[in-house]
Amino acid sequence: MSHILALDQGTTSSRAIVFDADAVQVSVAQREFAQHFPADGWVEHDADDIFDSTLAVARDAIVQAGLTVSEIAAIGITNQRETTLVWDRRTGQPVHRAIVWQDRRTAEYCDRLEGEGFGDAVTASTGLLLDPYFSATKVAWLLDNVDGCRAAAERGELAFGTVDTWLIWRLTGGRVHRTDATNASRTMLFNIHTQTWDDALLTKLRIPRSMLPEVLDCAADFGVTDAGVLGAEIPICGVAGDQQAALVGQCCFEPGMIKSTYGTGCFVITNTGSEALQSANRLLTTVGYRLDGQVTYGLEGSIFNAGTAIQWLRDGLKLFADAAETEALARAADPGSGTYVVPAFTGLGAPYWDAGARGAIVGLTRDTGIDEVVAATLQSVCYQTRDLLVAMRADGVAPSALRVDGGMVANEWMLQFLSDALQMRVERPAFAESTALGACYLAGLQAGMFESTAQLAERWTSDRRVDAVMPAVKSDALYAGWQEAVGRVRSDA
Repeated sequence: MSHILALDQGTTSSRAIVFDADAVQVSVAQREFAQHFPADGWVEHDADDIFDSTLAVARDAIVQAGLTVSEIAAIGITNQRETTLVWDRRTGQPVHRAIVWQDRRTAEYCDRLEGEGFGDAVTASTGLLLDPYFSATKVAWLLDNVDGCRAAAERGELAFGTVDTWLIWRLTGGRVHRTDATNASRTMLFNIHTQTWDDALLTKLRIPRSMLPEVLDCAADFGVTDAGVLGAEIPICGVAGDQQAALVGQCCFEPGMIKSTYGTGCFVITNTGSEALQSANRLLTTVGYRLDGQVTYGLEGSIFNAGTAIQWLRDGLKLFADAAETEALARAADPGSGTYVVPAFTGLGAPYWDAGARGAIVGLTRDTGIDEVVAATLQSVCYQTRDLLVAMRADGVAPSALRVDGGMVANEWMLQFLSDALQMRVERPAFAESTALGACYLAGLQAGMFESTAQLAERWTSDRRVDAVMPAVKSDALYAGWQEAVGRVRSDA
């Protein structure tokens, strides 16, 4: 039993990676699953698709590794955060499709609560802003809009969970209803200072406490898989939301260390240590990780659309067949085209928090072609990162280097432009799948395969360090153009 199975359940695909005792990847399996868009700004997933795809890649990865299930010592889970599921405790059947973190259907409800002055209470307790992004108003919507849902919840018949909780429930055959502190901190129902569910928030949103899972450390006993699911019982030993798992995978264990992940969205988290630093610039205070009962906090900026913008170019506009083609297309673009893509498909995240904003391509001319649109889309991810770093610096965070991960950082052109846009060093780790690696580390800590975070930090190595080559004055001018483009799509402009 010398291997760890990391389950990385993301927004557009599910992945499983088997790691050996030295946290080296042995095998990987991945499957995309369907996205559902029933109305403008609404995004849903089928709950069975989430579990079935996760189970399938878990089995595939174990087979590819040439292992038997009995050789897996522990499972670590990392997941798309804030995505909301409610299910019947007796049957295990979801009452509705999962409402995805990107979904904006509760925007008007959030505006109404904000108008009542509820936003200050939310921020004081949870470190978050009152926004449709988080789970709380999604749960309230389900209770109010699914026939019989509220009555069943008040009878104690329904369970709520983020994706990690849903996977744990299914993997354990419905025996365990647990989550970890990082996922709990993204629900907008969890007091990050007391580390307990907040009764005042639950009362205001009319969410019965009986629906909520037990909250554990990130490395803890989350139950044992049912033998009939994977073929043997395996302990689930580590859980963290995807961005916090990446923070762990990037070994950002010291205050001031910072990472940025480029997946479906773009997420920057700075380790702020034992201090829950409150932002004056509309960033989020969150739980970075919790180990041995000790909370390490993070300051986070969240951008809703990064990889989804590339996916849109591929699947929506049919500009290329494979995302790997974007690097060559961007290199061929006219660097002076003045084209900007603002991928606000589901509104703008930090630091704007504008649920009503929608995307645009700005600066089109007769000479604009596929190359320019692709380059501008990649650049948008870099500009959005600068938005977040500007806000963090204003809050007193001054990192000297940014550790990056996620699928997009394989693009060397984007990596250089990111460094140019930020005017700072960008470091890519030798193993880019930091999210799954973080889940592996957490499970390994609980299972006794790794000794400490200090030991893990010694393992971190980079395969690429990129410094800015663009003059600061040019970088600032390009960023000013981005800010103007964003101004055009703001709903309050």
